[in-house]
Amino acid sequence: MTFGEIIKKLRTDKGLTQDELAEKIYVTRTAISKWESGRGFPNIESLKAISKYFSVSLDELLSGEEILAIAENDHKQKERTLRDLIFGLLDCGMALLMFLPFFGQEADGVIREVSLIALSNIQTYLKTAYIAFVAIMIVLGIITLALQNCRQRLWTQSKSVLSMAVSTVGVCLFIISQQPYAAVFVFVFLIIKALMLIKRQ
Repeated sequence: MTFGEIIKKLRTDKGLTQDELAEKIYVTRTAISKWESGRGFPNIESLKAISKYFSVSLDELLSGEEILAIAENDHKQKERTLRDLIFGLLDCGMALLMFLPFFGQEADGVIREVSLIALSNIQTYLKTAYIAFVAIMIVLGIITLALQNCRQRLWTQSKSVLSMAVSTVGVCLFIISQQPYAAVFVFVFLIIKALMLIKRQ
């Protein structure tokens, strides 16, 4: 018997509907339907809940290979969630540029470090570019954190690349406009992201 057939038999033997079983093991009815039709497998936590509720061992539900595959998928999912969390927080962390003294500003022949908000002795287009960069990064960070569970292919493939690309533009912008502290700050965040992506490979 397949996993789906086993789940369906256990459920019907107890006289439960898919909705009732879903409520008992804290998943959606759609998840139960997907498992029973063979279109997917539960994660490790759901498997444990099924095993406990029906008083059956994992070996009775799945073969060893299927359990390993589920455990591996579960591990990859946790890695993706952690990476999204870190990327989102790093991108939102660009807001620090608004408040911390990362920008050099000349006043009375002395260069002082000021925050982006306090930066005044600079061309308007440059300050606009700085603020636009910070705003885009914050928005990207918020979207990444909000859509951690989104599995749409376009989003999952592009979110990391987009974050890296905008960060790279920011580093170049600060280097060209001779703002070394801001450039180093953004570059450090960029390196952390790059290391996380390399680790994924």
